[in-house]
Amino acid sequence: MLDVVRLRILAAVARHGSVTAAARELHYSQPSVSHHLARLEAETGAQLFQRVGRGIRLTDAGRMLAERATEIVGRVDSAAAELSSHVGLNAGRVRVATFGSVLVSILPEVSGVLTERHPGLQLEFVDTHPPEALAMLRAGEVDAAIVFRYDATEPDHEGIRLTHLRDDPTYLLTRDKKRKVEQHRDERWVAGCLRCREHLIDVCDRHGFEPQIAFTTDDMVTIQALVAAGMGVATIPGLALRAHHHPDVNAYEIPGADRHVYVATYGEPPDPPATAALLDVLVSLD
Repeated sequence: MLDVVRLRILAAVARHGSVTAAARELHYSQPSVSHHLARLEAETGAQLFQRVGRGIRLTDAGRMLAERATEIVGRVDSAAAELSSHVGLNAGRVRVATFGSVLVSILPEVSGVLTERHPGLQLEFVDTHPPEALAMLRAGEVDAAIVFRYDATEPDHEGIRLTHLRDDPTYLLTRDKKRKVEQHRDERWVAGCLRCREHLIDVCDRHGFEPQIAFTTDDMVTIQALVAAGMGVATIPGLALRAHHHPDVNAYEIPGADRHVYVATYGEPPDPPATAALLDVLVSLD
């Protein structure tokens, strides 16, 4: 039977690409990590690593087992958190992966409500993009993921349940009073993350032109600063605008350009008590 401690070590080595870094994260000595890895190879009968200079590299078998190890360790950690929550919501934690505009505009309020209802429940969060958030959820590294998509259909992810939270409008950002997207066809544009960039191109295409993208940044504050400086025009989600609105920038809602925000959980209902408490707060917010 595979040892969970050794699987945890393997997952850490694969994540960091280094025995030293894995030992540092797990608070083990380097010789102890090397010993556990050697024992894991002996137990599996497979070569999991290759020596490369002073370091190591995972073999195909090692990478395969490391992927499964990450899932297994995540599930063990989730089980421990669920058990703690089952004892009572006066203890335990709920882990959330989400994207930036939710992190600054919604989660502070969520945290306040959770603290008021369940003072001992700890909210932990990771700032990441939707595909990475769903991968973390599948691996058991988080208990919920808040994601978005511009297509109104719900994405099909095996084992993942999606609860619709809200439709988030898209706004045109400009220094002038031109409210229509097509009025800016000859101007330079500021694009956001990959998905936001694709959405910008789609919006402009629906208005009959291809945008001249001069700047790309994930930072919503920077996007507004560039627009305020007259360096271009941009689109921005409503949640990001709610978190920060530059005083020199005009914002005009673009009809029919909403993005759809969901909270994703893993497995069949019912959810663990801590996760259910988080969902109750999320769906109750305006």
